[in-house]
Amino acid sequence: MLTTIEQLETLYGTPHERSLRKEIPCINEDYRAFIEFAPFVVLATAGPEGLDCSPRGDAPGFVRIIDERTLAIPDRVGNNRLDSLRNIIVQPHLGLLFVVPGVGETLRVNGRGRISDDAALLESFAVDGKLPRTVLLVDVDTVYFHCSKALARSKLWDPARHVERSRLPSAGAIHKRLNGETFDAAAYDIELVERMRTSLY
Repeated sequence: MLTTIEQLETLYGTPHERSLRKEIPCINEDYRAFIEFAPFVVLATAGPEGLDCSPRGDAPGFVRIIDERTLAIPDRVGNNRLDSLRNIIVQPHLGLLFVVPGVGETLRVNGRGRISDDAALLESFAVDGKLPRTVLLVDVDTVYFHCSKALARSKLWDPARHVERSRLPSAGAIHKRLNGETFDAAAYDIELVERMRTSLY
């Protein structure tokens, strides 16, 4: 087992100079484009009860660039677990991974989060008159551009590799296994279609 940084560096060697130059302390013009086109971002946080990695998605550009060192992310209606937000309250450091459909490269942002319920800010993120509960403000520390190797190896965007949803347990089936035989999985799956249509915001 490897237990020291020195062991890791000996095994892997030094990083390529270009990979070091890709990390900068702000959002430049090229990195801005990835954020503006991304409809999906993964938010990673850490807190006293452990780690959380949570998906966030909306129309492309839903993560707003306030300036080169500040982002704003609306927190839409969800399950109210608040895992990420609880973590940020006690430990503001976070990571973001932006994904653009059909594009191999991804963009990573590391920074510190602040949670705002400012009325004007919430209103600015309204969709069909529905406001987010809060807005996560991210003070950017570093931005890093990932090459496409991971997505190329996974063939994530190859339609021939897409998995039919029916090959996986349905949401209702998962809930039934967790909640017991009295849980009506079929009814849940039927109602889920309507909930997804009417309660995204």
